[in-house]
Amino acid sequence: MHLIDILVKKNLLTAGDARKINDEIKLSGEPVEAALKRFGVSPENILASKGEYYGIPTLAIDNSNISFEVLKYIPEESAQYYKVIPLDVKDKTLIVGIVNPDNVEAKDAVNFISSKNDMPFKFVLISEEDFTKAVESYKGLSGEVTKALTELETDLSDEEKELQNHEENLTQKINQTNIIEDAPVTKIVATILRYAIEGEASDVHIEPMTDKVRVRFRLDGTLHTSLILPLKVLNAVVARIKILSNVKLDEKRKPQDGRFSARIDGRKIDFRVSTFPTYYGEKVVMRILDQAKGVKTIYDLGLSPKNLQLMKDAIKRPYGLILISGPTGSGKTTTLYSMLSEIDRETNNVLSLEDPVEYNVEGMSQSQVHPEIGYTFATGLRTTLRQDPDIIMVGEIRDKETAQLAVQAALTGHLVLSTIHTNDSLGVVPRLIDMGVDPYLIAPTLILSMAQRLVSKICPGAEKTIPVEGSIKVMFEKQFEDLPEEFKSEIPPFKEVCEAVTTPDCPKGTRGREAVFEMFKMDKELEKVILSNPTEPEIWKVVRKNGMITMREDAMIKALRKQIPFEEVNNLV
Repeated sequence: MHLIDILVKKNLLTAGDARKINDEIKLSGEPVEAALKRFGVSPENILASKGEYYGIPTLAIDNSNISFEVLKYIPEESAQYYKVIPLDVKDKTLIVGIVNPDNVEAKDAVNFISSKNDMPFKFVLISEEDFTKAVESYKGLSGEVTKALTELETDLSDEEKELQNHEENLTQKINQTNIIEDAPVTKIVATILRYAIEGEASDVHIEPMTDKVRVRFRLDGTLHTSLILPLKVLNAVVARIKILSNVKLDEKRKPQDGRFSARIDGRKIDFRVSTFPTYYGEKVVMRILDQAKGVKTIYDLGLSPKNLQLMKDAIKRPYGLILISGPTGSGKTTTLYSMLSEIDRETNNVLSLEDPVEYNVEGMSQSQVHPEIGYTFATGLRTTLRQDPDIIMVGEIRDKETAQLAVQAALTGHLVLSTIHTNDSLGVVPRLIDMGVDPYLIAPTLILSMAQRLVSKICPGAEKTIPVEGSIKVMFEKQFEDLPEEFKSEIPPFKEVCEAVTTPDCPKGTRGREAVFEMFKMDKELEKVILSNPTEPEIWKVVRKNGMITMREDAMIKALRKQIPFEEVNNLV
Protein backbone atom coordinates (compact mmCIF):
# COMPACT_ATOMS: atom_id res chain seq x y z
CA MET A 1 0.00 0.00 0.00
CA HIS A 2 1.37 3.41 -1.03
CA LEU A 3 1.81 6.33 1.40
CA ILE A 4 -1.04 8.23 -0.32
CA ASP A 5 -3.32 5.19 0.02
CA ILE A 6 -2.60 5.02 3.77
CA LEU A 7 -3.60 8.68 4.15
CA VAL A 8 -6.85 8.04 2.23
CA LYS A 9 -7.56 4.99 4.41
CA LYS A 10 -7.10 7.12 7.53
CA ASN A 11 -9.46 9.77 6.13
CA LEU A 12 -6.63 12.29 6.14
CA LEU A 13 -6.90 12.73 2.39
CA THR A 14 -9.88 12.50 0.04
CA ALA A 15 -9.86 10.07 -2.89
CA GLY A 16 -10.24 13.02 -5.27
CA ASP A 17 -7.21 14.83 -3.82
CA ALA A 18 -5.25 11.58 -3.95
CA ARG A 19 -5.89 11.28 -7.72
CA LYS A 20 -4.89 14.95 -8.25
CA ILE A 21 -1.66 14.48 -6.27
CA ASN A 22 -0.73 11.32 -8.20
CA ASP A 23 -1.36 13.09 -11.52
CA GLU A 24 0.70 16.16 -10.52
CA ILE A 25 3.57 14.02 -9.27
CA LYS A 26 3.70 12.15 -12.60
CA LEU A 27 3.71 15.41 -14.58
CA SER A 28 6.08 17.55 -12.46
CA GLY A 29 8.15 15.04 -10.56
CA GLU A 30 7.40 16.95 -7.32
CA PRO A 31 8.31 15.03 -4.12
CA VAL A 32 5.33 13.23 -2.58
CA GLU A 33 5.66 14.96 0.83
CA ALA A 34 5.83 18.44 -0.70
CA ALA A 35 2.66 17.74 -2.68
CA LEU A 36 0.88 16.38 0.39
CA LYS A 37 1.75 19.49 2.43
CA ARG A 38 0.45 21.66 -0.39
CA PHE A 39 -2.87 19.85 -0.16
CA GLY A 40 -3.07 20.59 3.59
CA VAL A 41 -1.83 17.33 5.12
CA SER A 42 0.04 18.13 8.37
CA PRO A 43 3.71 17.09 8.83
CA GLU A 44 2.67 15.02 11.86
CA ASN A 45 0.16 12.98 9.83
CA ILE A 46 2.64 12.52 6.99
CA LEU A 47 5.30 11.24 9.44
CA ALA A 48 2.87 8.84 11.14
CA SER A 49 1.70 7.45 7.79
CA LYS A 50 5.29 7.08 6.54
CA GLY A 51 6.09 5.11 9.68
CA GLU A 52 3.18 2.80 8.98
CA TYR A 53 4.24 2.48 5.35
CA TYR A 54 7.84 1.55 6.20
CA GLY A 55 7.02 -0.32 9.39
CA ILE A 56 9.36 1.90 11.40
CA PRO A 57 8.46 3.71 14.67
CA THR A 58 8.31 7.49 14.36
CA LEU A 59 9.76 10.13 16.66
CA ALA A 60 9.05 13.85 16.93
CA ILE A 61 12.11 15.63 18.31
CA ASP A 62 11.18 18.24 20.92
CA ASN A 63 14.69 19.07 22.02
CA SER A 64 17.50 19.22 19.48
CA ASN A 65 20.24 19.41 22.16
CA ILE A 66 21.79 15.94 21.75
CA SER A 67 24.69 15.07 24.05
CA PHE A 68 28.24 14.69 22.77
CA GLU A 69 28.38 11.08 23.96
CA VAL A 70 25.65 10.24 21.44
CA LEU A 71 26.75 12.55 18.60
CA LYS A 72 30.24 11.03 18.50
CA TYR A 73 28.87 7.77 17.03
CA ILE A 74 28.13 9.42 13.65
CA PRO A 75 30.34 12.29 12.38
CA GLU A 76 28.59 15.45 11.25
CA GLU A 77 29.65 15.01 7.60
CA SER A 78 28.09 11.53 7.47
CA ALA A 79 24.94 12.71 9.19
CA GLN A 80 24.48 15.54 6.68
CA TYR A 81 25.21 13.33 3.66
CA TYR A 82 23.01 10.35 4.57
CA LYS A 83 20.40 12.32 6.57
CA VAL A 84 20.75 10.08 9.61
CA ILE A 85 21.53 11.25 13.13
CA PRO A 86 22.19 9.48 16.45
CA LEU A 87 19.55 10.51 18.98
CA ASP A 88 20.05 8.42 22.11
CA VAL A 89 21.41 5.20 23.60
CA LYS A 90 18.77 3.02 25.26
CA ASP A 91 19.38 -0.48 26.66
CA LYS A 92 22.82 -0.47 25.02
CA THR A 93 21.21 0.18 21.63
CA LEU A 94 21.92 3.25 19.48
CA ILE A 95 18.72 5.02 18.41
CA VAL A 96 19.28 6.52 14.95
CA GLY A 97 16.89 8.98 13.31
CA ILE A 98 16.50 8.52 9.54
CA VAL A 99 14.67 10.76 7.07
CA ASN A 100 14.48 8.42 4.07
CA PRO A 101 14.32 4.67 4.83
CA ASP A 102 14.55 3.95 1.07
CA ASN A 103 18.16 5.19 1.13
CA VAL A 104 20.09 1.90 1.07
CA GLU A 105 23.44 3.71 1.30
CA ALA A 106 22.34 5.37 4.54
CA LYS A 107 21.38 2.00 6.04
CA ASP A 108 24.69 0.46 4.96
CA ALA A 109 26.63 3.38 6.51
CA VAL A 110 24.84 3.05 9.85
CA ASN A 111 25.33 -0.72 9.78
CA PHE A 112 29.08 -0.20 9.22
CA ILE A 113 29.30 2.35 12.08
CA SER A 114 27.37 -0.02 14.35
CA SER A 115 29.74 -2.94 13.69
CA LYS A 116 32.77 -0.68 14.18
CA ASN A 117 31.51 0.46 17.60
CA ASP A 118 30.21 -3.01 18.50
CA MET A 119 26.80 -1.53 19.32
CA PRO A 120 23.42 -2.61 17.90
CA PHE A 121 21.22 0.12 16.42
CA LYS A 122 17.56 0.82 15.87
CA PHE A 123 16.08 3.19 13.28
CA VAL A 124 13.31 5.67 14.08
CA LEU A 125 11.68 7.77 11.38
CA ILE A 126 12.03 11.55 11.75
CA SER A 127 10.84 14.43 9.61
CA GLU A 128 13.08 16.59 7.43
CA GLU A 129 12.31 19.57 9.68
CA ASP A 130 13.29 17.69 12.85
CA PHE A 131 16.48 16.43 11.20
CA THR A 132 17.44 20.04 10.37
CA LYS A 133 16.86 21.04 14.02
CA ALA A 134 18.73 18.03 15.42
CA VAL A 135 21.78 18.44 13.19
CA GLU A 136 22.29 21.90 14.75
CA SER A 137 23.54 20.04 17.85
CA TYR A 138 26.82 19.45 15.99
CA LYS A 139 27.30 23.21 15.86
CA GLY A 140 26.63 23.68 19.57
CA LEU A 141 29.00 23.20 22.50
CA SER A 142 29.13 19.41 22.09
CA GLY A 143 29.74 19.62 18.39
CA GLU A 144 32.57 22.15 18.59
CA VAL A 145 34.33 19.98 21.13
CA THR A 146 33.97 16.82 19.00
CA LYS A 147 36.92 17.29 16.62
CA ALA A 148 39.29 18.56 19.30
CA LEU A 149 38.27 15.74 21.61
CA THR A 150 38.85 13.13 18.90
CA GLU A 151 42.37 14.49 18.34
CA LEU A 152 43.07 14.55 22.06
CA GLU A 153 41.73 11.03 22.63
CA THR A 154 43.97 9.79 19.82
CA ASP A 155 46.99 11.45 21.43
CA LEU A 156 46.16 10.00 24.82
CA SER A 157 45.29 6.49 23.65
CA ASP A 158 48.66 6.19 21.88
CA GLU A 159 50.43 6.69 25.17
CA GLU A 160 47.80 5.41 27.59
CA LYS A 161 49.89 2.64 29.18
CA GLU A 162 52.91 4.85 29.56
CA LEU A 163 50.90 7.73 31.01
CA GLN A 164 49.19 5.53 33.57
CA ASN A 165 52.59 4.57 34.98
CA HIS A 166 54.21 7.98 34.54
CA GLU A 167 51.73 10.80 35.16
CA GLU A 168 54.48 13.36 34.97
CA ASN A 169 54.77 12.59 31.24
CA LEU A 170 51.22 13.87 30.76
CA THR A 171 52.08 17.06 32.61
CA GLN A 172 55.11 17.54 30.37
CA LYS A 173 53.05 16.76 27.26
CA ILE A 174 50.34 19.26 28.21
CA ASN A 175 52.93 21.88 29.07
CA GLN A 176 54.42 21.55 25.60
CA THR A 177 51.20 21.31 23.57
CA ASN A 178 49.59 24.30 25.22
CA ILE A 179 52.20 26.59 23.76
CA ILE A 180 50.41 25.93 20.47
CA GLU A 181 46.95 27.51 20.48
CA ASP A 182 45.63 24.85 18.09
CA ALA A 183 46.30 22.01 20.57
CA PRO A 184 43.13 19.86 21.05
CA VAL A 185 42.90 20.42 24.80
CA THR A 186 43.21 24.17 24.26
CA LYS A 187 40.26 24.07 21.86
CA ILE A 188 38.16 22.09 24.33
CA VAL A 189 38.75 24.50 27.23
CA ALA A 190 38.34 27.58 25.02
CA THR A 191 35.06 26.29 23.60
CA ILE A 192 33.65 25.48 27.05
CA LEU A 193 34.54 28.96 28.30
CA ARG A 194 33.14 30.71 25.23
CA TYR A 195 29.80 28.93 25.48
CA ALA A 196 29.62 29.69 29.20
CA ILE A 197 30.10 33.39 28.45
CA GLU A 198 27.57 33.40 25.60
CA GLY A 199 25.05 31.61 27.81
CA GLU A 200 25.60 34.17 30.61
CA ALA A 201 26.62 31.48 33.08
CA SER A 202 28.04 32.57 36.43
CA ASP A 203 30.09 29.41 37.07
CA VAL A 204 31.54 26.43 35.19
CA HIS A 205 31.83 23.07 36.98
CA ILE A 206 34.09 20.34 35.54
CA GLU A 207 33.39 17.22 37.60
CA PRO A 208 34.92 13.73 37.31
CA MET A 209 32.47 10.88 37.84
CA THR A 210 32.72 7.07 37.70
CA ASP A 211 33.20 6.78 33.93
CA LYS A 212 32.83 10.31 32.54
CA VAL A 213 33.46 13.99 33.12
CA ARG A 214 30.41 16.19 33.54
CA VAL A 215 30.56 19.88 32.56
CA ARG A 216 27.83 22.00 34.10
CA PHE A 217 27.01 25.71 33.80
CA ARG A 218 25.26 27.65 36.56
CA LEU A 219 22.54 29.77 34.98
CA ASP A 220 20.39 32.02 37.17
CA GLY A 221 21.49 30.10 40.25
CA THR A 222 20.73 26.60 38.89
CA LEU A 223 23.25 24.10 37.52
CA HIS A 224 22.61 22.57 34.08
CA THR A 225 24.61 19.78 32.44
CA SER A 226 26.01 21.16 29.18
CA LEU A 227 28.56 18.56 28.11
CA ILE A 228 29.77 15.03 28.89
CA LEU A 229 33.45 14.20 28.23
CA PRO A 230 35.31 10.87 28.48
CA LEU A 231 37.10 10.37 31.80
CA LYS A 232 40.45 9.82 30.07
CA VAL A 233 40.68 13.51 29.04
CA LEU A 234 40.18 14.85 32.58
CA ASN A 235 43.90 15.20 33.40
CA ALA A 236 44.58 17.07 30.17
CA VAL A 237 41.70 19.52 30.66
CA VAL A 238 42.56 20.16 34.33
CA ALA A 239 46.24 20.64 33.47
CA ARG A 240 45.32 23.22 30.82
CA ILE A 241 43.24 25.18 33.32
CA LYS A 242 46.02 24.93 35.93
CA ILE A 243 48.54 26.34 33.47
CA LEU A 244 46.22 29.26 32.69
CA SER A 245 45.65 29.86 36.42
CA ASN A 246 49.34 29.63 37.31
CA VAL A 247 48.85 27.00 40.02
CA LYS A 248 50.94 23.88 40.68
CA LEU A 249 50.49 21.17 38.06
CA ASP A 250 51.82 18.36 40.23
CA GLU A 251 49.72 19.18 43.33
CA LYS A 252 46.64 16.95 43.21
CA ARG A 253 46.19 16.11 46.88
CA LYS A 254 44.88 19.43 48.17
CA PRO A 255 42.68 22.27 46.84
CA GLN A 256 44.26 25.20 45.01
CA ASP A 257 42.98 28.64 44.02
CA GLY A 258 44.00 30.74 41.06
CA ARG A 259 42.68 33.12 38.46
CA PHE A 260 43.26 34.14 34.86
CA SER A 261 41.90 36.52 32.26
CA ALA A 262 40.87 35.89 28.67
CA ARG A 263 39.58 38.06 25.84
CA ILE A 264 36.42 36.50 24.44
CA ASP A 265 34.45 38.22 21.66
CA GLY A 266 36.43 41.39 22.29
CA ARG A 267 35.59 41.47 26.04
CA LYS A 268 37.99 40.92 28.90
CA ILE A 269 36.66 38.16 31.15
CA ASP A 270 38.20 37.17 34.49
CA PHE A 271 37.95 33.59 35.74
CA ARG A 272 38.37 32.68 39.39
CA VAL A 273 39.52 29.05 39.57
CA SER A 274 39.24 26.52 42.38
CA THR A 275 40.47 22.91 42.21
CA PHE A 276 39.22 20.23 44.59
CA PRO A 277 40.52 16.63 44.91
CA THR A 278 37.76 14.01 44.67
CA TYR A 279 37.74 10.20 44.59
CA TYR A 280 37.71 10.09 40.77
CA GLY A 281 40.07 12.99 40.12
CA GLU A 282 40.29 16.76 40.49
CA LYS A 283 37.15 18.83 40.20
CA VAL A 284 37.46 22.38 38.82
CA VAL A 285 35.04 25.25 39.40
CA MET A 286 35.49 28.54 37.56
CA ARG A 287 33.62 31.67 38.62
CA ILE A 288 33.07 34.02 35.65
CA LEU A 289 33.61 37.72 36.29
CA ASP A 290 32.62 39.75 33.27
CA GLN A 291 34.29 43.15 33.56
CA ALA A 292 32.26 44.45 30.59
CA LYS A 293 29.06 44.24 32.64
CA GLY A 294 30.56 46.66 35.12
CA VAL A 295 29.29 47.42 38.62
CA LYS A 296 25.57 47.89 39.15
CA THR A 297 24.31 51.13 40.64
CA ILE A 298 22.10 51.10 43.72
CA TYR A 299 19.22 52.08 41.44
CA ASP A 300 19.57 48.78 39.54
CA LEU A 301 19.35 46.53 42.60
CA GLY A 302 15.53 46.41 42.78
CA LEU A 303 15.28 48.29 46.08
CA SER A 304 11.96 49.67 47.28
CA PRO A 305 11.88 53.50 47.57
CA LYS A 306 12.12 53.27 51.37
CA ASN A 307 15.06 50.86 51.35
CA LEU A 308 16.81 52.89 48.64
CA GLN A 309 16.58 55.98 50.84
CA LEU A 310 17.90 54.08 53.86
CA MET A 311 20.91 52.95 51.82
CA LYS A 312 21.59 56.42 50.39
CA ASP A 313 21.43 57.99 53.87
CA ALA A 314 23.81 55.36 55.29
CA ILE A 315 26.56 55.79 52.69
CA LYS A 316 26.47 59.58 53.19
CA ARG A 317 27.35 59.19 56.86
CA PRO A 318 30.97 60.18 57.70
CA TYR A 319 31.52 57.13 59.92
CA GLY A 320 29.79 54.00 61.11
CA LEU A 321 29.33 50.33 60.23
CA ILE A 322 27.14 48.98 57.39
CA LEU A 323 26.68 45.20 57.40
CA ILE A 324 25.08 42.98 54.74
CA SER A 325 23.99 39.47 55.68
CA GLY A 326 23.19 36.49 53.49
CA PRO A 327 24.48 33.08 52.41
CA THR A 328 27.19 32.54 49.79
CA GLY A 329 25.94 33.49 46.34
CA SER A 330 23.19 35.85 47.51
CA GLY A 331 24.66 38.93 45.81
CA LYS A 332 26.20 40.61 48.87
CA THR A 333 29.40 41.60 47.06
CA THR A 334 27.42 43.08 44.16
CA THR A 335 25.50 45.24 46.64
CA LEU A 336 28.71 46.34 48.34
CA TYR A 337 30.24 47.37 45.00
CA SER A 338 27.11 49.27 44.02
CA MET A 339 27.21 51.21 47.29
CA LEU A 340 30.88 52.03 46.81
CA SER A 341 30.18 53.23 43.27
CA GLU A 342 27.94 55.95 44.77
CA ILE A 343 30.70 57.27 47.03
CA ASP A 344 32.83 60.20 45.93
CA ARG A 345 36.15 58.45 45.35
CA GLU A 346 37.87 61.64 44.22
CA THR A 347 37.76 63.41 47.59
CA ASN A 348 37.69 60.27 49.77
CA ASN A 349 40.41 57.66 50.28
CA VAL A 350 38.55 54.39 49.66
CA LEU A 351 40.30 51.09 50.44
CA SER A 352 39.08 47.51 50.23
CA LEU A 353 40.18 44.12 51.54
CA GLU A 354 38.70 41.32 49.44
CA ASP A 355 38.95 37.57 48.98
CA PRO A 356 39.23 37.69 46.03
CA VAL A 357 39.01 41.02 44.17
CA GLU A 358 36.06 40.40 41.84
CA TYR A 359 35.66 43.69 39.98
CA ASN A 360 38.00 46.64 39.60
CA VAL A 361 36.43 49.89 40.80
CA GLU A 362 38.14 53.00 39.50
CA GLY A 363 39.43 55.31 42.22
CA MET A 364 39.45 52.60 44.91
CA SER A 365 42.58 50.87 46.23
CA GLN A 366 41.71 47.17 46.28
CA SER A 367 43.77 44.51 48.03
CA GLN A 368 43.37 40.74 48.06
CA VAL A 369 44.00 38.95 51.33
CA HIS A 370 46.18 35.82 51.44
CA PRO A 371 45.53 33.88 54.68
CA GLU A 372 48.18 31.29 53.76
CA ILE A 373 50.90 33.92 54.26
CA GLY A 374 49.25 35.54 57.28
CA TYR A 375 47.58 38.40 55.36
CA THR A 376 44.03 38.03 56.68
CA PHE A 377 41.11 40.45 56.94
CA ALA A 378 42.19 41.23 60.50
CA THR A 379 45.87 41.91 59.72
CA GLY A 380 44.90 43.78 56.55
CA LEU A 381 42.41 45.93 58.44
CA ARG A 382 45.03 46.84 61.01
CA THR A 383 47.41 47.91 58.20
CA THR A 384 44.65 49.70 56.30
CA LEU A 385 44.05 52.04 59.23
CA ARG A 386 47.61 53.38 58.73
CA GLN A 387 46.74 54.31 55.13
CA ASP A 388 44.64 57.34 56.17
CA PRO A 389 41.36 55.87 54.85
CA ASP A 390 37.96 57.54 54.85
CA ILE A 391 35.99 54.50 53.74
CA ILE A 392 36.97 50.83 54.15
CA MET A 393 35.32 47.83 52.55
CA VAL A 394 36.05 44.51 54.28
CA GLY A 395 35.01 41.47 52.23
CA GLU A 396 33.71 39.51 55.21
CA ILE A 397 33.72 39.60 59.00
CA ARG A 398 34.59 36.01 59.85
CA ASP A 399 36.10 36.11 63.32
CA LYS A 400 36.31 37.98 66.61
CA GLU A 401 39.45 39.94 65.75
CA THR A 402 38.08 41.25 62.43
CA ALA A 403 34.74 42.16 64.07
CA GLN A 404 36.41 44.11 66.86
CA LEU A 405 38.78 45.93 64.47
CA ALA A 406 35.86 46.86 62.15
CA VAL A 407 33.91 48.30 65.08
CA GLN A 408 36.97 50.20 66.32
CA ALA A 409 37.51 51.63 62.84
CA ALA A 410 33.89 52.76 62.71
CA LEU A 411 34.24 54.37 66.15
CA THR A 412 37.35 56.30 65.12
CA GLY A 413 35.82 58.16 62.20
CA HIS A 414 35.73 55.69 59.30
CA LEU A 415 32.82 54.39 57.27
CA VAL A 416 33.16 50.59 57.19
CA LEU A 417 31.18 48.34 54.85
CA SER A 418 31.28 44.57 55.19
CA THR A 419 29.36 41.29 55.03
CA ILE A 420 28.52 38.81 57.76
CA HIS A 421 26.90 35.37 57.77
CA THR A 422 23.54 35.35 59.58
CA ASN A 423 20.06 34.24 58.54
CA ASP A 424 18.58 37.73 58.45
CA SER A 425 19.24 41.36 59.34
CA LEU A 426 17.99 40.89 62.92
CA GLY A 427 20.67 38.28 63.58
CA VAL A 428 23.50 40.72 62.87
CA VAL A 429 23.47 42.20 66.40
CA PRO A 430 23.48 38.85 68.30
CA ARG A 431 26.17 37.59 65.90
CA LEU A 432 28.46 40.53 66.68
CA ILE A 433 27.90 39.94 70.40
CA ASP A 434 28.78 36.23 69.92
CA MET A 435 32.01 37.40 68.27
CA GLY A 436 32.94 39.30 71.40
CA VAL A 437 31.84 42.84 70.47
CA ASP A 438 30.32 44.63 73.46
CA PRO A 439 26.72 45.87 73.02
CA TYR A 440 27.72 49.38 74.10
CA LEU A 441 30.06 49.51 71.06
CA ILE A 442 27.47 48.14 68.61
CA ALA A 443 24.80 50.74 69.44
CA PRO A 444 26.80 53.81 68.36
CA THR A 445 28.56 52.18 65.37
CA LEU A 446 26.03 50.02 63.48
CA ILE A 447 24.17 52.45 61.22
CA LEU A 448 22.54 49.99 58.79
CA SER A 449 21.90 46.24 58.97
CA MET A 450 20.80 44.48 55.78
CA ALA A 451 20.01 41.00 54.52
CA GLN A 452 19.31 39.77 51.01
CA ARG A 453 18.56 36.75 48.83
CA LEU A 454 18.40 36.29 45.06
CA VAL A 455 15.16 35.33 43.29
CA SER A 456 14.36 34.57 39.63
CA LYS A 457 12.81 37.26 37.43
CA ILE A 458 9.92 36.38 35.17
CA CYS A 459 10.38 36.72 31.40
CA PRO A 460 8.19 39.34 29.71
CA GLY A 461 5.34 37.47 28.07
CA ALA A 462 5.87 34.31 30.16
CA GLU A 463 3.35 35.20 32.87
CA LYS A 464 0.24 33.24 33.77
CA THR A 465 -2.01 35.25 36.07
CA ILE A 466 -3.23 33.71 39.33
CA PRO A 467 -5.92 35.49 41.39
CA VAL A 468 -5.04 36.10 45.04
CA GLU A 469 -7.86 34.25 46.75
CA GLY A 470 -8.46 31.43 49.20
CA SER A 471 -5.35 30.17 50.99
CA ILE A 472 -3.08 32.55 49.03
CA LYS A 473 -5.05 35.57 50.22
CA VAL A 474 -5.04 34.29 53.80
CA MET A 475 -1.24 33.90 53.61
CA PHE A 476 -0.80 37.48 52.37
CA GLU A 477 -3.13 38.94 55.01
CA LYS A 478 -1.47 37.00 57.84
CA GLN A 479 2.02 38.03 56.69
CA PHE A 480 1.29 41.75 56.87
CA GLU A 481 -1.20 41.83 59.75
CA ASP A 482 1.31 43.14 62.32
CA LEU A 483 2.62 45.90 60.01
CA PRO A 484 1.53 49.32 61.36
CA GLU A 485 -1.35 50.86 59.39
CA GLU A 486 0.64 53.90 58.24
CA PHE A 487 2.95 51.58 56.26
CA LYS A 488 0.30 49.30 54.73
CA SER A 489 -0.50 51.90 52.08
CA GLU A 490 2.90 51.07 50.49
CA ILE A 491 1.78 47.46 49.86
CA PRO A 492 0.08 46.76 46.47
CA PRO A 493 -3.53 45.44 46.62
CA PHE A 494 -3.83 41.67 47.05
CA LYS A 495 -5.38 41.05 43.62
CA GLU A 496 -3.14 39.03 41.29
CA VAL A 497 0.20 37.27 41.14
CA CYS A 498 1.60 35.16 38.33
CA GLU A 499 3.50 31.97 37.68
CA ALA A 500 6.17 31.46 35.03
CA VAL A 501 5.23 29.46 31.92
CA THR A 502 7.47 28.32 29.10
CA THR A 503 7.52 30.23 25.83
CA PRO A 504 9.54 29.72 22.61
CA ASP A 505 11.75 32.68 23.56
CA CYS A 506 12.03 31.70 27.22
CA PRO A 507 12.03 27.91 27.79
CA LYS A 508 12.22 28.24 31.60
CA GLY A 509 9.78 31.13 31.94
CA THR A 510 12.37 33.01 33.99
CA ARG A 511 15.54 34.82 33.04
CA GLY A 512 18.00 36.62 35.27
CA ARG A 513 17.80 37.29 39.00
CA GLU A 514 17.32 40.20 41.34
CA ALA A 515 17.61 40.60 45.07
CA VAL A 516 14.97 40.86 47.76
CA PHE A 517 16.01 42.88 50.78
CA GLU A 518 15.30 43.69 54.38
CA MET A 519 17.07 46.41 56.33
CA PHE A 520 16.84 48.64 59.37
CA LYS A 521 18.74 51.68 60.61
CA MET A 522 19.85 52.47 64.11
CA ASP A 523 17.82 54.91 66.21
CA LYS A 524 17.61 55.89 69.89
CA GLU A 525 14.93 53.33 70.76
CA LEU A 526 16.88 50.51 69.11
CA GLU A 527 20.05 51.59 70.91
CA LYS A 528 18.25 51.14 74.24
CA VAL A 529 17.16 47.61 73.28
CA ILE A 530 20.71 46.65 72.23
CA LEU A 531 22.11 47.93 75.50
CA SER A 532 19.44 46.24 77.67
CA ASN A 533 18.12 43.10 75.92
CA PRO A 534 19.71 42.53 72.47
CA THR A 535 17.63 39.53 71.37
CA GLU A 536 16.05 39.09 67.95
CA PRO A 537 12.40 39.22 69.21
CA GLU A 538 13.04 42.52 71.03
CA ILE A 539 14.87 44.03 68.04
CA TRP A 540 11.98 42.87 65.79
CA LYS A 541 9.40 44.74 67.87
CA VAL A 542 11.23 48.04 67.37
CA VAL A 543 12.10 47.70 63.68
CA ARG A 544 8.61 46.40 62.80
CA LYS A 545 7.06 49.40 64.52
CA ASN A 546 9.27 51.53 62.26
CA GLY A 547 7.87 49.76 59.17
CA MET A 548 10.60 47.25 58.28
CA ILE A 549 9.64 44.82 55.48
CA THR A 550 11.18 41.33 55.60
CA MET A 551 12.82 39.60 52.63
CA ARG A 552 9.77 37.32 52.27
CA GLU A 553 7.48 40.33 52.26
CA ASP A 554 9.69 42.12 49.72
CA ALA A 555 9.32 39.02 47.51
CA MET A 556 5.54 39.12 48.00
CA ILE A 557 5.42 42.75 46.91
CA LYS A 558 7.51 41.95 43.83
CA ALA A 559 5.18 39.01 43.08
CA LEU A 560 2.12 41.30 43.33
CA ARG A 561 3.85 43.63 40.87
CA LYS A 562 4.47 40.58 38.60
CA GLN A 563 8.24 41.07 38.63
CA ILE A 564 8.91 37.57 39.98
CA PRO A 565 6.88 34.32 39.87
CA PHE A 566 4.81 33.59 42.98
CA GLU A 567 6.65 30.29 43.63
CA GLU A 568 9.76 32.31 44.54
CA VAL A 569 7.90 33.55 47.64
CA ASN A 570 7.64 30.00 48.95
CA ASN A 571 11.42 29.58 48.63
CA LEU A 572 11.91 32.25 51.29
CA VAL A 573 11.10 31.25 54.86
